[in-house]
Amino acid sequence: MNKSFLVFGAGAIGTFIGASLVLQGHQVTFLEKEADISSLQQRGLQMSRGDEKFQLFGAEFCSGFDILDRKNFDLAILALKTYHLDSILPELIRRKDQLPPLLCLQNGIDSEKKLADALGVGSVIPGTVTSAVDRLDKGKVILQKSRGMGIAGNHSQLKDFQDLFNQAGLNCWVYPRAEAMKWSKLLINLLGNASSAILNLPPSAIYAHPGLFQMELEQIREGLEVMRKQRIPAVNLPGVPVRLLAAVVRCLPASLSQPLLSRLIGGGRGEKMPSFHIDLYSGRGNSEVGDLNGAVVRAGDQLGISTPVNHFLTNCLLGLIAGEIPLNRYQDLPDLFLKDLKSFKADRALNR
Repeated sequence: MNKSFLVFGAGAIGTFIGASLVLQGHQVTFLEKEADISSLQQRGLQMSRGDEKFQLFGAEFCSGFDILDRKNFDLAILALKTYHLDSILPELIRRKDQLPPLLCLQNGIDSEKKLADALGVGSVIPGTVTSAVDRLDKGKVILQKSRGMGIAGNHSQLKDFQDLFNQAGLNCWVYPRAEAMKWSKLLINLLGNASSAILNLPPSAIYAHPGLFQMELEQIREGLEVMRKQRIPAVNLPGVPVRLLAAVVRCLPASLSQPLLSRLIGGGRGEKMPSFHIDLYSGRGNSEVGDLNGAVVRAGDQLGISTPVNHFLTNCLLGLIAGEIPLNRYQDLPDLFLKDLKSFKADRALNR
């Protein structure tokens, strides 16, 4: 039986999930900016998946929450960047009695709590996507690497939604503990992300540099220690062996872990620049670094765990975005970056 979905955002993940559902005959409505709707209606959704290319005109587009007055949905899918959540939260609260269950695919570990506090715990389904998707334009994407997606919690319709997503070819896994799924994805999101933006280098170059690689190890170890203190286990995600990554980072010397992790990062991203770099150089004035590296810092502060590398990366990238640090401060200058990181760590140690 076909279902009706409301998708917040026709970006990379929203378009990928929405187009996959349209291909299965489901009704999909996208909530997007008014200025983008005309071109989206004219072009339709465009998705490249291996040798297959689809142009789909079955989706609908709207710009306002009043669509909830006219139409009932089986599931809403939040596929916006984390920094957009606060701007739509008041309207979500105002319309909460009209909202269907809300699947949150945002990065980080804080969005679900915000939504649950506002809408009710039973209204929110935590989720994540591990497939690599490039956005060429609004509503136009390329699936670079098909891995899958995860959903978690105890919602009564969880298994039904899993079946729907699997029928759409999305390889959906169900997790009993949402925090394990979300923290494990957060670890993956950290890899070569902030450093790539700050240094204007591809992740492969970051992981080939001995000093930068050591910094990346410390960044992940801080995240793992925060998880350990909270008794949150690392779990494998669709197509991503997170438990192996955790074991390599914890146990192997750099001489052995560097080639292993370089292959992992190369296979996942190659020369493609990660999201923090794209956001920084797009001039959008926003970044998810505060929701990823910053989440490690906040959790560390609450638990009494030192997280200087994640703290430095967060401060540095936010400073670049705000224009407080010149954009070219560290471009292709890893030695200067590592020197400033060392000074930051020393200052933090003195002030503890």
